[in-house]
Amino acid sequence: MIRTVGRGLLALFLTALPALAEDLTATLPDGTEIARLTVPDGDGWCILWHHSVQGFEVQDCYRNISGRMVLERSHQPDFAAGLGHLPGRGKQISDGAGGYWIEGISEPVPGDAYVLRPGTMAVNHRIVTSDRNVSLSALAPRARVQIALKPGKTE
Repeated sequence: MIRTVGRGLLALFLTALPALAEDLTATLPDGTEIARLTVPDGDGWCILWHHSVQGFEVQDCYRNISGRMVLERSHQPDFAAGLGHLPGRGKQISDGAGGYWIEGISEPVPGDAYVLRPGTMAVNHRIVTSDRNVSLSALAPRARVQIALKPGKTE
């Protein structure tokens, strides 16, 4: 009986804890942080940009899954240069407007970080969450920017 009660109290205590949130950061090589967005476990964000040749918007969407950066899906309005579906890496589905989504990619990003070199404002690389839209092209065009999911800062 005591063990059951003890486990019940532990479960109650653990469910009362807030969900841990990680921070999605964009950092220059010298360590200057140009963006920090809180992304709780289970939430996602997309990197959007305009294709440098065709001009249409492309999206790569990620999710924080237990503190890991995971590429979930990608939207590509056309089969333009540098775009396309790789067989065995998600499922290509029509978007109903001439383009397609690649769904179910579920690919963890090694080290929960990667380097992006934002284009000019014509390309407008940006990070978009449910409540923020940060233009990396406005902040650091052509710079080497590390995009990383890190444990949140404690105050």
